[in-house]
Amino acid sequence: MARVPAAPATAADPSRTNPLRTTLRRIRRAMPWAPRALARHYRSRRTHPTVELVHHPHPWGRALGLVTVVLLGAWLGLLIVGNVRTPVGPMNTTMTLRPSLTGGTKINVSPLGALELRSHNAPVRLDVNVDQLDPERAQALVDHPERISGLQEEIASDVRHGTIDLAVRSGVAVVVGATTLGLAVYRRPRRALAAGGLAFVLLAGAGGTAAATWNPNSVLEPKFSGLLSSAPSIVGNARSIVTEFDVYQQELARLVTNVTKLYDVTSTLPAYQPDPTTIRVLHVSDIHLNPASWKIIASLVEQYEINVIVDSGDTMDHGSAAENGFLDPIADLGAPYVWVRGNHDSRETQRYLEGIDNTHVLDEGKAVTVGGLRFAGMGDPQFTPDRSTDKSGLPSEEAAGARLAAALRAQKAAGTPVDIAIAHNPDAARETDGDVPLVLAGHLHHPEMEVLDEGTRLRIEGSTGGSGLRAVEGKHPDPIQASVLYLDRDTRRLQAWDEIRLGGLGLTTAEVSRHLPKENQPGAEPGGEESPSPTGGTPSKEPPSPSGSTSTEGSPSGP
Repeated sequence: MARVPAAPATAADPSRTNPLRTTLRRIRRAMPWAPRALARHYRSRRTHPTVELVHHPHPWGRALGLVTVVLLGAWLGLLIVGNVRTPVGPMNTTMTLRPSLTGGTKINVSPLGALELRSHNAPVRLDVNVDQLDPERAQALVDHPERISGLQEEIASDVRHGTIDLAVRSGVAVVVGATTLGLAVYRRPRRALAAGGLAFVLLAGAGGTAAATWNPNSVLEPKFSGLLSSAPSIVGNARSIVTEFDVYQQELARLVTNVTKLYDVTSTLPAYQPDPTTIRVLHVSDIHLNPASWKIIASLVEQYEINVIVDSGDTMDHGSAAENGFLDPIADLGAPYVWVRGNHDSRETQRYLEGIDNTHVLDEGKAVTVGGLRFAGMGDPQFTPDRSTDKSGLPSEEAAGARLAAALRAQKAAGTPVDIAIAHNPDAARETDGDVPLVLAGHLHHPEMEVLDEGTRLRIEGSTGGSGLRAVEGKHPDPIQASVLYLDRDTRRLQAWDEIRLGGLGLTTAEVSRHLPKENQPGAEPGGEESPSPTGGTPSKEPPSPSGSTSTEGSPSGP
């Protein structure tokens, strides 16, 4: 058998001439776990999903967490270091910014109470605590009264410097507080710096909003809680505020001067010093047999130096003869007492009052001049001791009001125009619109103030007896309410009024709110949006004032 020789190797197949290379190729084919095969295998597995062990939070959740850290850190920063101690005139004060939903300024004058101003609308409130009176600076004012004339510039400068220091310190406090808390929570410097930056932006936005909504005239309508007897001295009298208030710093100087006087007499509060050209009328109503009302009225007469008291009815509860002895303290209240009959007062009650000294009973349009003012009044045509409140008596109320309006016109024609009309029911009082500048009423047990269509101002008083024997029928006792009306002695027009609100049975709160008619506020233009005056003037119209004001807890006090 012949043997055939192998074909010679060619350049196209070099592996045949290299047995080692041929052997390696065969090994790679036989081993699937070779490096390239393993690489191809793992690349193919990348297309399958993998399970992550670390959970990434939702972006909104991260943002909410960051905002929470910023707000909490900023608040802690303000709480710890965000206050400035600065002298304001003769007093040492502490200024602080606090988070708030309503804004405004609160001046704490311990131990007298707190003065609240609606100075701005922003999510921050300015707290000013009057810490103490500096004896040396106060004595310098006492020894050199001429320095008081320059006190307003000094106070304005002190407040300006204190506000700037407070803004800088508050900015540092919120940034440091938010950054520190962010570092503690996130443990990442970049996140912590982001928290600090966001806190600064929020504070700057709040400051810009406060500056844009700043209302310097808010000092004209303060809300003072605390010791009732100190409130008039701190706020100042209405006549002086109306005639002398130009800019915020002037009234601030007046406030500081009055507070200085209060501290200077230590625990002895000074007497209220009203302007001699102002007539002060105390308006009370709906006493309803509450014996505590007489002590309250006597205290208000003394503190405010009241010229005349006006009672718009419902002094009694059933109008029986057995109740008449309740009226005897009226003779000792210290001021003339003008009274009209309410629907809980009987004719027997009216006859008994006519025999009490210093009391003027008005009915059927009768007019009388008391304390420099001319009054006319109409008794309530209804007598409802059963406490009925239906509307069946409305026609009789309107008829009584029409008779009162006719009497007012007759008085004006005789050359003796009436300054203030009085009726118990507001339905009767509204019939006098256009015939008198001011008409007083009660009956509703809550205060209201409105300007009627023809220009007459209607003042409805709350219950000075706290609804009397009915005070405990509801969930909370009704407050005791009264008003002090300030009228110009020359024009006999209303300049301002104080709403006085005392806590009901068992409560120890007191609040005095100062209000001014729209035409008496700074910047009011005489002649704009005005209606003919019942007495020849032109009082400007204004929307009804808010009825009442929310009571705030204050220092235990009583008149």
